[in-house]
Amino acid sequence: MNSQPGPWPSFWQLLIRLDEVPPTPWVALRNTIGITLPLIVGASMGMISAALPMCTGALIVSFSDSGDPYYLRARRMLAASAAVAAAVFVGTSLGSNFTIAVILAAACAFAAGMLVSLSPAAGDLGLVSLVTLVVLSASPLPVEKAFYAGLLSFAGGLIQMALSLSPWPLRRFVPERRILSELYLELSRTAATPAPGTIDASLAPPASGQSTSAQIALAPLARQRSIEAERYLTLLNQAERMRLSLLTLRRLRSRMRREHPDGFEPPLLDRFFEIYSRMLAAISDSLLKLKPPAETIEGVLQLEELCAEMRAGVGMAVDARIQMDALMGQLRAASESASSATPSGVEAFLLREARQPWRLRLFGVFATLRANLSLRSAVCRHAIRLAVCIALAEAAGRGFGLSRAYWLPMTVAIVLKPDFTTTFTRGVLRLAGTFAGLGIATLLFHILPMPVPAQIALVGASMFIMRCFGSANYGIFVTGVSSLIVSLFALSGFPPQDVVSARALNTVAGGVIALGAAWFWPTWERTQSPELLAQLLDYYRMYFRAIRDRSLQPDGSAVTDLDALRLASRLARSNLEASMERLAAEPGVSRNALRALSAILVTTHRLAHSLMALEAGIGAGPQAAPREPFVAFANDVELTLYYLAGVLRGSSIAAAAFPDLREAHHALAIQSSLLVSVETDRITNCIDTIGVELFQWAEREPIPSLAYARGSVSEPRV
Repeated sequence: MNSQPGPWPSFWQLLIRLDEVPPTPWVALRNTIGITLPLIVGASMGMISAALPMCTGALIVSFSDSGDPYYLRARRMLAASAAVAAAVFVGTSLGSNFTIAVILAAACAFAAGMLVSLSPAAGDLGLVSLVTLVVLSASPLPVEKAFYAGLLSFAGGLIQMALSLSPWPLRRFVPERRILSELYLELSRTAATPAPGTIDASLAPPASGQSTSAQIALAPLARQRSIEAERYLTLLNQAERMRLSLLTLRRLRSRMRREHPDGFEPPLLDRFFEIYSRMLAAISDSLLKLKPPAETIEGVLQLEELCAEMRAGVGMAVDARIQMDALMGQLRAASESASSATPSGVEAFLLREARQPWRLRLFGVFATLRANLSLRSAVCRHAIRLAVCIALAEAAGRGFGLSRAYWLPMTVAIVLKPDFTTTFTRGVLRLAGTFAGLGIATLLFHILPMPVPAQIALVGASMFIMRCFGSANYGIFVTGVSSLIVSLFALSGFPPQDVVSARALNTVAGGVIALGAAWFWPTWERTQSPELLAQLLDYYRMYFRAIRDRSLQPDGSAVTDLDALRLASRLARSNLEASMERLAAEPGVSRNALRALSAILVTTHRLAHSLMALEAGIGAGPQAAPREPFVAFANDVELTLYYLAGVLRGSSIAAAAFPDLREAHHALAIQSSLLVSVETDRITNCIDTIGVELFQWAEREPIPSLAYARGSVSEPRV
């Protein structure tokens, strides 16, 4: 068991911790150019007032910049530019009316809270739009001037987007691809090297060093929700499973050579290892060249023929066949992930998603938002709390006539998060960072002469520090933001001393509101996440059961509402994703638990894709899936998912009690259509992967679980 520090020591460690996020100097440099370029041009032309809205747009849109693929980055930054322009126009044109301003701020806060369910990028876009709205509503303008201010901020966002897209030939994930390529290449060598007659237990298993390096290098991807990140995490997970299966199969081959030197099994295994090694090398090569693996179809067919021949054997041949079947499933998953991780693969995936009916899209915007419009959703509860607190802060700032009152709701928006830990650490760091940044800016303005060029230079320096190092610690981020805003107000003609005092007062008041709201609704995610994962597996189990019933009864006698189950599955997935993000920031959580939950979450996404593909393609009737083997396979899937959910809830279930899904799939695949065979193979691989991760987690430490009220989900019907 991993020893965990107490909650308060962990809390203070979290305050001073620098996350394992590498600095981003190139992103920071182009964002700094984007925000200072309008200021430099405006100052040289004597039009600094026109440059400030452009600077605001560039500042807000910079938070949508990243190392993502360019077409995704362009779409996100264009949406951010449009959102900021709309927020500038609406805020400045309607902000003069007290009632409208409060209602508008609350509605925007609720929308920003709901966007968290889509992705971190969408949540960030909602947050910056909310902050822009509440800040600029304090500076009302006539409609015509508000329109021009919106256009200028949009132009500033486009400048930032153009700078971000300028190095189009460069690609992201180069280090991760290289390390994964080395891991698969070493696995290829392991498969190609004959195992010695005796295994030296003092030596580390083959590919141990490459596996460890890959685990460390790809750990930060667990916090991302992007197509590429999921593909690379899947490749890492499958590589680790292949490594163990290859070692087991090599040992079996050595025993067969000793005990049955004239049998047909050793030569067959030699041929299997030879082809498998070539396939792994092809995956390694594809990761470096960003092209789909070569010889995939031909190699898989040859390996399947060898697996079929091994089924004639007995004794150790049965154990070898089990490992060969597992390796085949892992190879298919790795090949698919390697292909879909290429730029063409990502584009093809997005195109397939766009062609699907919106209710069958895993990441569909409307389907996900609809699923989360429920008080059972953690996202919806957070959105309601955020809306109430923003409305309270906006009304208090305006009602008491506070100077620079917009900093009050802005502080609430930035500090208040769905979980207790992140809210309190952000609150403390925001207060500390705000006062540090204000102090630095005040000292510089008081001691040094600050002509316009020096003020622009201070804006650029603050921006660079914030964007380069702010991701590692929120205190660094807030210090840079505070210094930057004081400098921008100084450029606008406001005395820095007035800005400092007003911001300090409103930051404290906003922090009190946010921390007070979190204090009355604390949640420790380490006890929530396993149960949320168990609920997700329950809904996938019931969803698959409904697909089975519908396919076997095409006359409509199966009345299960697939849409309702799909909606419930999306809600469960969104709750788990939100919980995972909060868990990553919670003190005292072991790396083992985070790694296991992250690997399982990525695998459940692949499982959901296969379930929806099966639903879409199997509706032609029972001829698409032969009744008896399909029912047997479906029963085994349902029982396995039920047992896995039980493990998450603290039940002691031995691995030997689980059905042999791979054997059930083989019996189904030899009689099924290509679609059923492929999708059920993916389902088998996903469930096997989830099981391996869960049992490895349970072996290393207890899985924390909530008390489970029986009857909340249906029992398996097998």
